[in-house]
This record gives sequence, C-alpha cells and structure tokens, in this order.
Amino acid sequence: METVKLNNGISMPMEGFGVFQIRDEETCKKAVIDAIASGYTLIDTAASYGNEKAVGKAIKESGAKREDLFLATKLWTQDASYDGTMKAFQTSIDNLGTEYLDLYLIHQPIGDYYGAYRAMEELYKEGRIRAIGVCNFYPDRLMDLAMHVDVMPAVDQVELHPFFQQEKALKTMKELDIQPEAWGPFAEGHHDIFTHPVLTAIGRKYGKSAAQVALRWNIQRGVVVIPKSTHIERMRQNIAVWDFSLSDDDMNEIAKLDIGHSEIVDHSDPEFIKMLSTRKIHD
Repeated sequence: METVKLNNGISMPMEGFGVFQIRDEETCKKAVIDAIASGYTLIDTAASYGNEKAVGKAIKESGAKREDLFLATKLWTQDASYDGTMKAFQTSIDNLGTEYLDLYLIHQPIGDYYGAYRAMEELYKEGRIRAIGVCNFYPDRLMDLAMHVDVMPAVDQVELHPFFQQEKALKTMKELDIQPEAWGPFAEGHHDIFTHPVLTAIGRKYGKSAAQVALRWNIQRGVVVIPKSTHIERMRQNIAVWDFSLSDDDMNEIAKLDIGHSEIVDHSDPEFIKMLSTRKIHD
C-alpha cells in the first residue's frame, strides 16, 4: 500500500475503506473487521452515516493498534458552527472509542462552515486531530475557504470516477496543495461500471477487473480512493491494485469516458441544498 504525504507532513494511505450506507451495526462492524484483516488501514466514516459506534467497536474487536490506523470522520451540516463542531467532535470520538482523529472533514459547504473550520483549527493545534479538511467543496468554495483560514485544508473529498473526472477541481487542489480523495469511485454503479467495455478491455490486459482498473486510474491521478463493500472477496479485490500500472494509452482511453457532470448529486439544486440543510442526525 502506497501513502501520500499531506501538506502538513503526515502520511495518508492512498486507499481506504468507506462505510457509507452500511447502517446495520453488526453488518458494519463485520465489514470493518474484515477490511482491517484484508489490509485496509484507512477507515472513512461520518457522523451522518449513523455507524461511528459500529466502526469503533470493530476497531476494538479487530485487535489493530490505534496508531496503525488512519481514522477519518465528518462533521454534519446540523453542527456547522464553532460550538456545534466542538460538541460534535467529542460525540464522534466517543462513538469511535478514540482520543484523536487522523482526519476530520466538513461534510458539506453548508451553514456556518467557517465557524466550524475555526473550531477544527483549534482542535488541530491542540493535537486532537492530525489533519483537517473538507468534503464536496467545489473549486470556488475551496478557493474561498483556502484564502481565509490559518490552517490549509489537507484533503478535499469529492465525487471522482471515470464518468465525472473533475479535472478543474483537481487542478485547484494541486494549486493549493490539497489532497484529492474520491467518494463514489465506482460511480455508485452508473454506466454499468463493473462491466463497462472500455474498463473491462483494459483490465483484461492485466488480469484485472473493470473495478480494479477504475480504482487504479484514480490512484495514478494522485487521488486517494475509499471503495465500499460488505463482501470480503470484493474487499480483497479492491485492495489488489498495487501490482500493476495503467499505460498512458489506457489513461487516455478512460479520460474519454468523462461526461462532465454528476449523475448522483447536484450541489447546484436548491432543493438538494435544502434537504442537506434540514436533515437532522440528532435532537
């Protein structure tokens, strides 16, 4: 497993395990235990996923040393304020059974995310978080935030896959020395990604699947990936992407698959923003 050095000097695995939509506690716990046993050390969750406690129990039962893991979670919009972040952070680390986070992200650029970020900066300076960052910050929001904070975000987690490649976003992140991280690296199954003819044909040359090609493509763009699965066989396949490299021709072929927009979410839709703003995850 390769790592990348973030802008504050700490190392982050280039591939991790995501637990989005794994809400059943026992299913989530088993999945994380299996993922750790399969070699994943980066575990990505979020307060809004409702499974931080399950992740914490899995880490404890896995027998893994806390210092050997890279644990990330996210602040939900309901708590996007200075005081809200301080309380939400404590809730998250209590749920996860840890004294610190390796990475804490603002989940959406909604609400008082500046107040939230100020709190995160304080927690970072106190050593309670090793790195701070954001999710779903498109280039304009990312640049705006970067120009008005003391601690540059270390990571921006956004939708990145062969059908929504976000080259402009990657260019902005590179300019700011912010690490891109891909949620939805399999496009949530759109375009029949697991059997897509271009990805399948490329994979055949290396004895790899279309899914493995999709992950490797993002990795070679310098993007951290966090695929999700509840099946240990798939977990093992997803992490078996470090023994081959795509050629320039392969990368160029995949570049042609970009449709230039998301088919999963639309952050420019007022109704979607209203939903994100009003969704409550606690009383």
